[in-house]
Amino acid sequence: MVALEPSRGVLRVLYRRNSPSNSLLVTERCNHYCLMCSQPPKNIDDSYIYAELDEAIPLISNDTREIGITGGEPTLGGDRFLNLVRSMKTYLPRTALHVLSNGRRFVDPSFAKALAGISHSDFMIGIPIYADYAALHDYIVQSDGAFDETVRGILNLKAQGVRVEVRIVVLKQNSERLVQLAEFLARNLTFIDHVTFMALEVTGFARANLELIWIDPHDYRIALTEAARTTEAAGIRTSLYNHQLCIVEREVWHLARKSISDWKQEYLPTCATCSIQDQCAGFFATGRTRHSAYIVAQ
Repeated sequence: MVALEPSRGVLRVLYRRNSPSNSLLVTERCNHYCLMCSQPPKNIDDSYIYAELDEAIPLISNDTREIGITGGEPTLGGDRFLNLVRSMKTYLPRTALHVLSNGRRFVDPSFAKALAGISHSDFMIGIPIYADYAALHDYIVQSDGAFDETVRGILNLKAQGVRVEVRIVVLKQNSERLVQLAEFLARNLTFIDHVTFMALEVTGFARANLELIWIDPHDYRIALTEAARTTEAAGIRTSLYNHQLCIVEREVWHLARKSISDWKQEYLPTCATCSIQDQCAGFFATGRTRHSAYIVAQ
């Protein structure tokens, strides 16, 4: 499915029926300015996107396994965001819906209740927590008060029975506190449904801030292992996203997922002879400028 803009000579792909990695961008606006944002926010009126999706969703195959909703910050749409979730439930009742959000809008209990009230049968919302204390999280997302509102938003969502995934992008600033962050989750948010430790995608602001935020995943592999084992031991379903197996300790290989969308996944020439390539996440095609110096075929 494509959208045509003849006045600009633009054709945009909205949905591919044969892909397991369909995501719908609902806005480019955001109330965060994350150091590593792969989709830098724009302060524009893009409300037309919701109108476009209102027309597109009824045309999506109801055999679609999963669809992601992303931005920007989708919840800035308020009622239009809620209506989008309702539309997905109506037209795609068997399709899992995964929303990426910073979670702050749900500091309002009534908004969390309204989302839960839609009663989508297979819904999860992925919310980032980048540190175990406010100052570091707020610095990474470049927004004061974000940590407090995010945590309170998660509490409100879980109080309403909404499934929540906590997403942790690892960069230089938080790499030394991965274990403390895992302990924070295990003590305070043990009721979350999933936690993912994610390697950096070198695009957008991450590319611009690369020298500030880059750390070779090989250098935090021990902390990553301990952090993942901590959340797993606490009974939280745990995954490693975007990490290559050759730079992950073998004891947590079972947590590594092939998480990179098919349209931007690639492998290095070094990987051609690797016996476990089919199990490995590979690399972001968008991030060719930097990868671990320790990639080796297994």
